Amino acid sequence: MNRENSTYTIIYASVMVIIVAIGLAFTHQVLSDKQTANVNIDKMQQILRSLRVDASAAKADGIYRDLVKSAYLITPEGTKIEGTEGIEPTDPAFSGEGEGLPVFEAEIEGSKKYVIPMHGAGLWGPIWGYLSVEDNGNTVYGSEFGHAGETPGLGAEIVNLSFRNQFKGKELIKNGEFKSIAVVKPGRTDPERDYVDGISGGTITSKGVDAMLLKSVGQYKNFLLQLNEGK
Repeated sequence: MNRENSTYTIIYASVMVIIVAIGLAFTHQVLSDKQTANVNIDKMQQILRSLRVDASAAKADGIYRDLVKSAYLITPEGTKIEGTEGIEPTDPAFSGEGEGLPVFEAEIEGSKKYVIPMHGAGLWGPIWGYLSVEDNGNTVYGSEFGHAGETPGLGAEIVNLSFRNQFKGKELIKNGEFKSIAVVKPGRTDPERDYVDGISGGTITSKGVDAMLLKSVGQYKNFLLQLNEGK
């Protein structure tokens, strides 16, 4: 075939596209399981950090399975949805599939904790996290936050232990009513809610965390109030 002919060029380009496409598809298939496993391990590490346990990637799965005794979905009314219980990555609470709100029950030194996932918006993109609550449904045990692209040295500081540690011991319920926890400018207070200092220079991200707590954790208010009433 004449290599200077346009037909040759078209055939050559088509064959190369097909070869590259097959190569990419094969690579994706080979790496897919590994990528999924890495995502699951990262999620386990985040849940564990909310329980004040810092686990390496190599040990996260084992520690997660040791501490998390149950995971399931609940309704907005706070009722467990039957048939959703299980701690495997493929189960509804962990995978995020199915209708309902995920709850992770853990046991730390003989004391039950409830871990709640959170999702919100920061300055430049999504923010997220996990909040662990004592078995009274009120007192915060620990927290974990993440972000997609907040400003380094400013909003991105929400991942730091110094920010997260402020939430320990804060209360979500006041006088029988869910109030959440306020994130305020350093030096300011909130007369109606327990509060923590926001990030200096990261006002919008701090407001995003405040809104995330109010909205995401607020979805669990009936569940938390029921736990609190039982104490």
